[in-house]
Amino acid sequence: MRTPKRNPKLTDWRLVAVGRIGRGPEADLFTRYNDRLRPTLSVHEITEGRGSPAEIKRREADGILAAIPAQAFAVALDLGAPAPDSERLAALLTGWIEAARPIAFLIGGAEGLDATIMARANHTLSLGPLTWPHMLVRVLLAEQLFRARAIATGHPYHRAGRP
Repeated sequence: MRTPKRNPKLTDWRLVAVGRIGRGPEADLFTRYNDRLRPTLSVHEITEGRGSPAEIKRREADGILAAIPAQAFAVALDLGAPAPDSERLAALLTGWIEAARPIAFLIGGAEGLDATIMARANHTLSLGPLTWPHMLVRVLLAEQLFRARAIATGHPYHRAGRP
């Protein structure tokens, strides 16, 4: 049996996130958008750390770093990072895909991402200046990735220029 050829421009996508989403509306919405993505995000959940804020960040960082594929292009979601508009995110994502490397999106816990994660990241990204619950960040990221791919492929999902 022949193995189907993969599109070399569509690499493996991974979401590495602190916490367990469980069941509920957030999980349902994440699944709704993730199922539309090509490729879909494989989700790697990291156990929330315990201890002082510094210890929590260090423990979570150990788990996150272990879940990032060696050659992956790592994108850390960080409140202080630039927040591109949807068209700019589409252009960024297209460039990351064309590099033909796995892409790992990293979402920290309540204490944020440790400096070791930020040092490992190839890019930092914000979904805006508002503070979002971490489980909703997964939903927002999946929807924006779907929107970015729709923009790149000319799909009508994104309606540019409409209020």
